[in-house]
Amino acid sequence: MQIKDFGTTKDGVATHLYTLDNGNMQVDLTDFGAAIVAIRVPDRDGKTVDVTLGHDNVTGYEENGGYLGAVIGRSANRIGLAKALVDGKEYAMTVNDNDNNLHNAPNGIDHQVFKAVPSGSNYITFTIFSPHMHQELPGNMVIAVIYELTADNALKLTYRALSDETTLANFTNHVYFNLNGQGTGNIEDHTLKLYASAYTPVADHQAIPTGRIMDVTDTVFDFRIPKKIGRDINADEQQLKFVGGYDHNFAVDGAIGCLRPAACAVGEKSGITMETWTDLPGIQLYAGNFITDGMPGKGGATYHPRSGFCLETQYFPNAINQPGFVKPEFGAGKLIESNTVYKFFG
Repeated sequence: MQIKDFGTTKDGVATHLYTLDNGNMQVDLTDFGAAIVAIRVPDRDGKTVDVTLGHDNVTGYEENGGYLGAVIGRSANRIGLAKALVDGKEYAMTVNDNDNNLHNAPNGIDHQVFKAVPSGSNYITFTIFSPHMHQELPGNMVIAVIYELTADNALKLTYRALSDETTLANFTNHVYFNLNGQGTGNIEDHTLKLYASAYTPVADHQAIPTGRIMDVTDTVFDFRIPKKIGRDINADEQQLKFVGGYDHNFAVDGAIGCLRPAACAVGEKSGITMETWTDLPGIQLYAGNFITDGMPGKGGATYHPRSGFCLETQYFPNAINQPGFVKPEFGAGKLIESNTVYKFFG
């Protein structure tokens, strides 16, 4: 496995870049936030294309927002009113997104340096210790994030955690994809299929789900038949207006706990196809509506709103507080595990 320096954090901690390589595609990962920095895959003509947004060094990840490629935890997505009800007790979290908490910021694991344990050329484990009441959540927790690049061009992500108290755990990766190549422009021409017959509508612009799980039939949220991401994104639909486009959770069809298809996206210019599989209840389609306009990216690229899209596998937003949602609450000593796969075809 190739290992390079990735710069020093503002606190003086050295970081590194690790490259997984199966001989056909490469994945760059950093121990800062256990983040995906690059995924390079061949397009329909055999040309290598980097399909993820990112930065050239750790300074870019510290200075620019958007959670590019980072592992999010302990609590991904939004917690309503920044209060989590865990084991019957309410925990007040930091308010950082309207009246809510988003992605456990500002002290999430996305801005911490993990310990890296490489194994061979295509397998690496990142670990970190999250002490009791870190991120305002109970329990001393050990977290492991495992990346494996398989021979058939699948990047497998496994999240494992163990806490000594009942706690909340909802991990995801916030990687932004542009299957035509990072820095090549808008992603609205990508074709997307979601294996989701329902979605969770939001109450207002703060993007907290109402608690309803609604059928997508005859709505702009029906991606069961593949369509362009941009086809309906500017439609006269209040749900889209609330959040500037798609930034919604979808309920993945099939049995929770079983690895099953969640999405399939195609970059029309490159011909690159990406399948997403998960064993979690939901997947957040975020069309990059609020990427900072003019954000500096890798290799001199400049990013703009909708330069990339996210497919964040997850428990539903605010599920810890919503009686109708599967709760990401786990007892002391119980192994917490979930799996996500991104598989690529030229």
